[in-house]
Amino acid sequence: MEMGSANHEKAGLFARGWWWLKMLPEKFKDKVTEIASNTKKLGQDDPRRVIHSLKVGLALTLVSLFYYYQPLYNNFGVSAMWAVMTVVVVFEFTVGATLGKGVNRGLATLLAGALGVGAHHLASLSGQIGEPILLGFFVFLQATTSTFIRFFPKIKARYDYGLLIFILTFALVSVSGYRDDEILELAHKRLSTILIGGSACVVLSILVCPVWAGADLHSLIALNIEKLGNFLEGFGSEYFNKSEDDQEAKDDKAFLQGYKSVLNSKAAEESLANFARWEPGHGRFQFRHPWIQYLKVGTLTRQCAYRIEALHSRLNSDTQVLPEVREKIQETCTKMSTECGKALKDLATAIRTMTKPSSADSHVANSTAAAKSLRTLLKSGIWEDADLLQVIPAVTVASLLLDVVNCTEKIAESVHELASLAHFETVSSPIVPEEKPQQPNTASDCPHVVVTLTEMPSVLAENKNMTSESAMRGRYIEVM
Repeated sequence: MEMGSANHEKAGLFARGWWWLKMLPEKFKDKVTEIASNTKKLGQDDPRRVIHSLKVGLALTLVSLFYYYQPLYNNFGVSAMWAVMTVVVVFEFTVGATLGKGVNRGLATLLAGALGVGAHHLASLSGQIGEPILLGFFVFLQATTSTFIRFFPKIKARYDYGLLIFILTFALVSVSGYRDDEILELAHKRLSTILIGGSACVVLSILVCPVWAGADLHSLIALNIEKLGNFLEGFGSEYFNKSEDDQEAKDDKAFLQGYKSVLNSKAAEESLANFARWEPGHGRFQFRHPWIQYLKVGTLTRQCAYRIEALHSRLNSDTQVLPEVREKIQETCTKMSTECGKALKDLATAIRTMTKPSSADSHVANSTAAAKSLRTLLKSGIWEDADLLQVIPAVTVASLLLDVVNCTEKIAESVHELASLAHFETVSSPIVPEEKPQQPNTASDCPHVVVTLTEMPSVLAENKNMTSESAMRGRYIEVM
């Protein structure tokens, strides 16, 4: 029995192994197809990624010539590899990120190189015994100080990479100088190759299909506000008109899910704002554009998104609200939601087109008026006889919508401030010509009209406080 069981187990293992080998080509084909599909989708989602990859390859090819081309190699030697390393670490997706890293690396290398040469010179004056001790103290002092400075939030946001390069360069120059007498030549070659690599990155980043961090931040803020507007514009009908038949289809609607990306947009907004401050003026984003104001708008947008997330949870709630309870707030709540949605979409359009958001003011005013009516309704005690558990869900939705109206007002104020700081254009609303009242048709056009002129009685004239002269001239027209 044991022999039969062992043979059966071996046969099973052999069968599974053979099946795995047989299915291996098909699995490999499916994996290759999946990778190709994901690669195609990644490029179609943002074609700039393909262009950026080509730009990085071109930059590396150009700076590699300093190592391949013999005359250039004779001037720079092995230090030419620093140009290649600079391109790899400096070339980023956006112009602002590339400029920020390039400036940080260049200035840090220049300053650290100069201080390293100075530290080597001072240490050499102390004699053969004191030189390594003094060099070690200088390295310890600058590394400790620079590392501590990196913890400051504002420094870390903009200059963290520069401080890292400063620590590395100072240590390399000062320590290398202890074994190498040509310390000035070492520092000069390192700085030159880093400047060459950084310049290649900056030039290609700006001149060849530039990707501006400022423009991406501008579009991101507008898109986030628009997503909230889309949700609010359709929330009223979704909540108050929902039925059991379409309850399962709610989560499939895109406009009900778009707000979720807004909740996690803080890191992207702060990163883009930091990079945008490094960029030169481009297009309508001139020097000293108010990028900080975009972060304020983004913060208010996320606060509104948190309220919307709570509203979305009410759509999928199992708690049923009685129809008579819902009907009492349906009209007001629907108006608040719709008007807030329209206001946010107008604000998003104003940001995207860089025009002052005057068209959103009327929707904000309408939502505020609806909120005031809802507060009055809630204070009127209309649900005194209702079951508290059945009233709470409806009151929760009403309270959340009141918060959304308040958030919408703050977003509108912040966008108005952005429009003022960034000098958005003022677009005058088109003037609709008033319709002139139709003139009565002439007798030739309408032969069935009879006009009779009769003297107005003097009694009527006296009753109307008319003068005798005007009473004699009074006429009235009788149209039959």
